[in-house]
Amino acid sequence: MNPELIHTAKQFAFAEKPEAIESCKYGHINDTYAVYCLGAKGTPPRYILQRINHHVFRRPDALMENIARVTTFLRDKISGRGGDPDRETLNLISTKTGQLYHTTPDGDYWRAYAYIPRAQTYQIVRGQDHVYQAARAFGRFQHLLADFPLMRLHDTIPDFHHTPKRLSAFRQVVAADPQNRAPTAAAEIEFVETRAGEVSRLIDLLEQGDLPLRVTHNDTKVDNVLIDDESGEGICVIDLDTVMPGLSLYDFGDFVRSGTNPAAEDERDLAKVKMHLAYFEAIVRGYLGETRDALTALEKDLLTFSAWLITFEIGMRFLTDYLNGDRYFRIHRPEHNLDRCRTQFKLVADMEGKFDQMQRIVERYR
Repeated sequence: MNPELIHTAKQFAFAEKPEAIESCKYGHINDTYAVYCLGAKGTPPRYILQRINHHVFRRPDALMENIARVTTFLRDKISGRGGDPDRETLNLISTKTGQLYHTTPDGDYWRAYAYIPRAQTYQIVRGQDHVYQAARAFGRFQHLLADFPLMRLHDTIPDFHHTPKRLSAFRQVVAADPQNRAPTAAAEIEFVETRAGEVSRLIDLLEQGDLPLRVTHNDTKVDNVLIDDESGEGICVIDLDTVMPGLSLYDFGDFVRSGTNPAAEDERDLAKVKMHLAYFEAIVRGYLGETRDALTALEKDLLTFSAWLITFEIGMRFLTDYLNGDRYFRIHRPEHNLDRCRTQFKLVADMEGKFDQMQRIVERYR
């Protein structure tokens, strides 16, 4: 066992002595470990230990303050409605000196959470009930935080979902074409430009004061919800690194993007890529079941559009990175980002063909 990991674990105020630590193989950004304590053999872990990737998250202090403030607020809300705050929200474990995180001499940032037993995440959608439960969890997360004082949150990644600025960055890369790749993506570039007039709608409404800022998760994927092993319910939203002020519509839309397409995000056979209407209905039913009384009428009006917009934005980001030499998204083969872009744009086109049906589903549950 790595003595440095044990030393790091001992910096936290665990109730028991760490006996064993194992690497967790999920996640692409932070390094995650399960911490076992006394009687470790054959028992579930007691804590989660994570090294924050400070190259991606360049303000770990602000990030940790956001997480601490949101989870503390959630504990109070959950307790007030008779829930179980030890299972329904993440719970940070402070260091022995009372800090939110531990910094090593070589500049690494570490944090710890209490482990939530008898629940797990799934990397792949397991059916309509799965997306329904995950959508309920994300909706409940937003509803519980509806009256959180936004001035207490840091904007740790400015303009993270600012589609007009993403379009501007895309056009700059197309004009410069630093890798001479524009000819290979001519159809995709045209796809963007023919839809460019729609990208500012949400930001314009926000700046006009017609849409409210809310606490948003900003990474609403199915694998960021813990599912209870016995009940099958979505009990806890995890991976709070990107929690900050934003538009609820981007969170909803991104979950539709990732939760309704049965194909992989980088699927080359575009015939497999589609927006599954039955899954969309399950998501709408779950999400609005928790947020119906919290969202404004305009937010509900724009739910379908938001799914289209974020899918378009993500596809544009993949295309921008491809044209720019694959500097942001990790690739595993040539033209990987172009494949990802094409998958998203196929999903956009499928949504366009089903837009009226999607709207009718929203009307049914709003």
